[in-house]
Amino acid sequence: MERLYASGTVNAVEVGYGPPLFLFHSLLSDRASFDAVAPDLSRSFRVIVPELPGFGRSQPILGDLADIADRMAQAVEDASRGQTPIVLGNGYGGFVALQMAVRHPAIAARFIFADCGAAFSEEGRQAFRNMADASKEKGLAAITDVAMRRLFAPEFQAQHPDLMADRRAAFLRTDEEVFRAACAQLAGLDLRSELSRVTMPALVIVGEHDEATPPPMSHELAAGLPDARLKIIPGCAHVPQLQAPRLFLETISDFLPVTTAG
Repeated sequence: MERLYASGTVNAVEVGYGPPLFLFHSLLSDRASFDAVAPDLSRSFRVIVPELPGFGRSQPILGDLADIADRMAQAVEDASRGQTPIVLGNGYGGFVALQMAVRHPAIAARFIFADCGAAFSEEGRQAFRNMADASKEKGLAAITDVAMRRLFAPEFQAQHPDLMADRRAAFLRTDEEVFRAACAQLAGLDLRSELSRVTMPALVIVGEHDEATPPPMSHELAAGLPDARLKIIPGCAHVPQLQAPRLFLETISDFLPVTTAG
């Protein structure tokens, strides 16, 4: 079922019953990146998968990552209906969730930050600048191969042609201005000095072979958060919920509260 939140600006799909669990998608993908894990999670939770501002039917927002985080905080508050949720973000969605946690630390009972971090290295920052420049000059099609490599290892791509065709199509549907703005936001991001504000329990997970947000970023994030644990997902890259959904679910299972959906 699709619903609109944050004064009709954020579109989300919901499935299941129970405590609210939000799943924020990455920049190079869309909310369908959670399709393989949402059914299992919906047995215990009301799973809410929003389209981040500027994606799908969610309205874009002028401003920086803090403004996006504020809008998503409004959507989370609206959709939670008085319950205290759990928020999981992957990639760009993880950065949005982290910025939201810094600015609204009581918005959730716990957070899961998947394949993100508090700041990029200069090499990582330049990668975003390069993608933004190339997309402006030649369009998203010119950087689709680069984008897919940031999501999946070449071997995985070769073994899953149908999935890759779907993921390429999803990337090409991205609004180019929204994409370039997000690249600029990530290239300038540095939340390391603000991590102490996130006092709720956090689980930091990362794919062992993630090239987009390499494991050292997750080590740094987990070390900077007051109450966090770190898990490395073996054999996976930037979107482990797509590459190895069962392993992804096992990785987060003991951090999620035991619930009985009603």
